[in-house]
Amino acid sequence: MTTPISPPARKNPQKRTRVPVVPPDTRSRAALGLSVAAARGRFMLQVCTECSAIQYPPRDACSSCLSVDLEWQVVSNRGRLVAETVIRTSTHVYFRERTPWRVGTVQLDCGPSMICHVHGDCESQGNVRMINRLDKSGHGVLFALPEKEIPAMEDDPQLRELTCSPKFRRILITDARSESGQALARAFSTADAALVFAGEAESWRHWPERDSLKEIDNVELVPLDVSDTQSVEELCGEIGGKVDILVNNARFVRPGGVMDGGDLVFAQQEMEVNCLGLMRLAQAFGPVMRGRGADGVNSATAWVNILSIYAYCNLPQFGVYSASSAAAHSLSQCLRSEMRTGGVRVMNVYTGPTEDEWHQPLPPPKVTASKLASAVVEGLQDGLEEVYVGDLAKDLIDRWSAEPKLLELEMTRQGGG
Repeated sequence: MTTPISPPARKNPQKRTRVPVVPPDTRSRAALGLSVAAARGRFMLQVCTECSAIQYPPRDACSSCLSVDLEWQVVSNRGRLVAETVIRTSTHVYFRERTPWRVGTVQLDCGPSMICHVHGDCESQGNVRMINRLDKSGHGVLFALPEKEIPAMEDDPQLRELTCSPKFRRILITDARSESGQALARAFSTADAALVFAGEAESWRHWPERDSLKEIDNVELVPLDVSDTQSVEELCGEIGGKVDILVNNARFVRPGGVMDGGDLVFAQQEMEVNCLGLMRLAQAFGPVMRGRGADGVNSATAWVNILSIYAYCNLPQFGVYSASSAAAHSLSQCLRSEMRTGGVRVMNVYTGPTEDEWHQPLPPPKVTASKLASAVVEGLQDGLEEVYVGDLAKDLIDRWSAEPKLLELEMTRQGGG
């Protein structure tokens, strides 16, 4: 039975912080398909379109008929643990620091057998369910879980290496004034976060929900304006070494396109908050978090960006806002590459129109603040890199994946898809 983790003791400031290292990251192009699926939390394997044989490990040609037409498809993740062992020493620094490490062979019900990481509560010769998750190097790895949920299952040391659970970690939310910020603070508090720093711009200006937010035991309001470099740097100087998960939910939304309804002042502010705000945060907090990627139970583990799904394809009614989200989307990919060396995950959460005054003219379905907050927490607990919130966001990403140009035509000629 997995031993539940306990709140970590206060760190001794005289002790050296362990330098983060990542697992081996060499993969073939075919094997990167596992990483793509893991980023969205899907258990997918290659399936031959000619003979329907399921392939593992990933390859360029079918092992049965040699066809090169292999498609990644969701398959059954049930199987049996037919063999297992415990690695007690390793030549690779990452695993050497984390031994003992349990591995085994699972025979899937759908056919293939695979060597994988094994949860401590899986029984030899017992039934298991497989998941595909990203490791610290950002690559998909296979992990065997017990067939049924058990208490404290998420506290398994090997599983925690693949997830970004907020449990006993310290969170920074960049905009407490927004409905999403308040919902996030409550969601993280419920998820056993040790402390939630809630950023507050213009603290001199009162807002109705401020008092109720302060009443939550582990929530602390801090001054933060992502459009002000000095504000970001000052806060980082105070709490930068304490932030384990940063959630950038700050955004500035105004309707209008390039010519129709466009306003350069609003456009500049959208870029300042939605795009350059991310860059200011990354330049201040990023290096500190990257350096703490192996700092014990409450190491720095994740950076979360909440973006509009229209980062993928512009919505003319909110053309400049879509463009600022697209810029932030591109910056986040750069940030992901830079943070990966420290084992810190960058998770992008894409949402459709939210229930707020600026999206009021748009028709439903819309995303509520509580639904968005729940999706963020669940995405962290599952260790994802991409989360799509709401029916509209999920529909748009499917259409974009199928044919980006067709989606552009639908969005720009049919009133927003």
